[in-house]
Formats: sequence, structure tokens, C-alpha cells
Amino acid sequence: MLSHLGAGLAIGLAGLGAGIGIGLVGANAVASMARQPEAAPAIRTTMIVAIAFVESIALYALVISFILMSK
Repeated sequence: MLSHLGAGLAIGLAGLGAGIGIGLVGANAVASMARQPEAAPAIRTTMIVAIAFVESIALYALVISFILMSK
């Protein structure tokens, strides 16, 4: 029964953290592109890679929650 609580907490907190992380990455990338428009392609590429890394943490938490739910 506690494994179900752990699964819910894992995906909930990971989703919250990923949302905050993606928001911060996006906001700072837009601010950087506004300051230096000529560097926008490089900033955009770096932003997409950073978002992918942040989202991978949420996917790991999803896998962990599935593992906990199966116990």
C-alpha cells in the first residue's frame, strides 16, 4: 500500500519539478534571445537540449512509479 503512495509522490514531485525546470529554461532562453537576437539559433538549440534533459528526469520518475505500482 505504501508503494502506491510512493508512486504517486514520485510522479507528482517529478512533474512539479519538470514543470518548474522547463519554465525557467524557457523564460531565460527568451530573455537571452531578447538581449542578443543574433545568437537566437544557438540559444534555441541549447534550450531544446536542456528541456530534453529536464523532461528525461520526469520520464525516469514515471518508470519508477510504474515499477512501484507493480509491487
